[in-house]
Amino acid sequence: MTNISWWRISFGEQEIKKIRESIEGEHISQGAVTEQFEREVAQQLGMPYALATTSGSIALLLSLMAHDIGPGDEVIVPNRTWIATANAPHILGAKVVLSDVLPDEPSMDMDDVEKKITSRTKAIIPVHLNGRSCDMRKLNSIAKANNIKIIEDACQALFSRNSGGYMGTQSEVGCFSFATTKMISTAQGGMIVTHDEKLYKKMKLLRWHGAGDNIHPVYRMASCNFKFTDIQASLGLVQLSQKKEKIHHMIELYKMYREGLENIPSVKLIEVDISQEIPIYVEVLAQKKQQLTEYLMSNSIQARPALPNVSSAPYLKCSDNFPNSDRFEQQGLFLPSGPAQPFENVETVLKALRAWA
Repeated sequence: MTNISWWRISFGEQEIKKIRESIEGEHISQGAVTEQFEREVAQQLGMPYALATTSGSIALLLSLMAHDIGPGDEVIVPNRTWIATANAPHILGAKVVLSDVLPDEPSMDMDDVEKKITSRTKAIIPVHLNGRSCDMRKLNSIAKANNIKIIEDACQALFSRNSGGYMGTQSEVGCFSFATTKMISTAQGGMIVTHDEKLYKKMKLLRWHGAGDNIHPVYRMASCNFKFTDIQASLGLVQLSQKKEKIHHMIELYKMYREGLENIPSVKLIEVDISQEIPIYVEVLAQKKQQLTEYLMSNSIQARPALPNVSSAPYLKCSDNFPNSDRFEQQGLFLPSGPAQPFENVETVLKALRAWA
């Protein structure tokens, strides 16, 4: 039986109290509490517009729909990301073009991105994986020169920064996730931020069947119901109020791993710049990943294998080679992490890793 899970997040009495208040006030579906949550996220990120929706995946989908992405268009996506980043343009009929990542970190290789641009490239989706910043300065320069839209997948990077500001705020649109495996969670949920009022209004329409409000609907464009709920927003507001403590915990946890892994050559930490970036996960490379995973499990420690490359999805029909991505896929491992992961669990993991080494 696993005693230490790969991810830990907690919900407590404050969340229960806030949900109870919303229910007693008849704030159930998307309404006043959701609007409060949107305002709070927008203010904390320094953005004029924020739009809550059902998930980070739908945030990406709505952003692409608002840019009229569809059949005949190409969208460039990194090969190292959760499949949602590629599924969004694929569902809309666009061709997904995959780029490799950098040799030392799973961030989009901008040189490879430039090679993949064609006359049909309409959008690029950089992914700030595990709080790491993509080179947004270079990417924005590439996009401007080629008249391409940028949609930031910052689902794993809420409140991470680089020299240009918060991730997700340095392009036309930024997308965030509040899934259970995120630093701030509403169980499921997502958020879109933008500087563009016209885009915001269009996405607001698309969020509810392209019809506007539900009292006097006008059928303007085809869409579905992608609304948030006040119950989820209640969770989000409490979780946001705990932001400072959560960030501190995750950075201290990362530091413990960084120091503890220094003398374990068989397990290499994938670095995060904690002066600005927030590592919500602790990722390592291990050449004997399968054996290590089984060993940790035998010690009641769960480690999550790195996600498969996006190129492994057969429906994307990609036959390119991705040598850097392959290394992260084959050797990558998530060690027990999360804003509620006890520090003593990290000590237990490190003790087991020292014995393994």
